[in-house]
Amino acid sequence: MVRRRRRRYGVGPDTAAALLLAAGDNPERLTNEASFAALCGASPIEMSSGKTQRRRLNRGGDRQANSALYIIVIARLRWDIRTRAYIDRRIAEGKTRREAIRCLKRYIARELFAVIARPTRLNTSPSTA
Repeated sequence: MVRRRRRRYGVGPDTAAALLLAAGDNPERLTNEASFAALCGASPIEMSSGKTQRRRLNRGGDRQANSALYIIVIARLRWDIRTRAYIDRRIAEGKTRREAIRCLKRYIARELFAVIARPTRLNTSPSTA
């Protein structure tokens, strides 16, 4: 039996478990990556008033999954050069650091949904029975 591990930067056993529990408890809700982001509380909600147009994170969803996404974001901000460049670019575009982290959480939810939703083949060798 051949097992392939899918490693994602900043995703440890605790964060992976929290995200898998959220996805496993609600399989009927996982139709696309947007539904997974909403389930984790990482989907944007319009919060505009007057001339100000902005978005905030969805306060609903699984709080443990949202916390796991935040831990992944912080780990990537600390150690991943590409993530730091992404945050710097978003801040240069005029977003606050908090809004940039919201965008990054949504990006990570999109990336991890592709891993969670895709079935893996554990046994790649043909059986000789």
